[in-house]
Amino acid sequence: MSRIQTTFDKLKHHKHKALIPFFTAGDPHPKFTVPLMHALVEAGADVIELGVPFSDPMADGPTIQRASERALKHHVGLHHVLDMVAEFRRSDAGTPVVLMGYGNPVEAMGWETFAKRCAETGVDGVLTVDFPPEEGHEAFAHLEKHGIDPIFLLAPTSTDARVERVAREARGYVYYVSLKGVTGAGHLDLSAIAQKIPQLRKHIKLPIGVGFGIRDAATALAVAKLCDGVVVGSRIVQEIENSTEKNLIANVSKLVRELRQAVDQA
Repeated sequence: MSRIQTTFDKLKHHKHKALIPFFTAGDPHPKFTVPLMHALVEAGADVIELGVPFSDPMADGPTIQRASERALKHHVGLHHVLDMVAEFRRSDAGTPVVLMGYGNPVEAMGWETFAKRCAETGVDGVLTVDFPPEEGHEAFAHLEKHGIDPIFLLAPTSTDARVERVAREARGYVYYVSLKGVTGAGHLDLSAIAQKIPQLRKHIKLPIGVGFGIRDAATALAVAKLCDGVVVGSRIVQEIENSTEKNLIANVSKLVRELRQAVDQA
């Protein structure tokens, strides 16, 4: 049983929802990545989505684009991110880590090498934004061979055929993009999510996490009532961007604790 499944099973048993924070590895500096990961766990994160810096993050809004730019200024690449996960694993053997990014860095490394390195370093899942299930069967086969969960996105515009395909091929959890737009957009429609999630559950047995547009505790609570996990990215990255080196960890921890308290009310 994977760490992701174990985590969601425990949460379900205790009638809790998952809090899944995202930030970009190497932002604002590589030295902060592993301490931030530990701080997120201490503040209440159940799963960590760790962004792999990329020069053209097409699904991301300006906030996460800038995070990639800051990380890339320090020459943080995929192999560095994997090394960071390995360092995190030296003192945290239980918290699932999902790498979220784009296909080009993985293609450059090679999917077989990448999947093997994920297994060696302690990565639990991979979400490759521009590799939908229809286009990456061989790539995902390498992940499954090494016990890594391929995680897929669904959106308000996803067809029934896409939902059924994701239901067959996804592992770990399914990430539902709550709005038509990029990360950090501010036009979240809770009623639309409330209508869509039951439709997805007709096909999907895995936990469903919802992300994009969740910017505060109140919204996190409202979304948590509708799904199995709440993904918060741009708001956390914004906190990183607006912090100094001295107060970075404290500020992010405070935010995540507030989100944790809200999600637990669901």
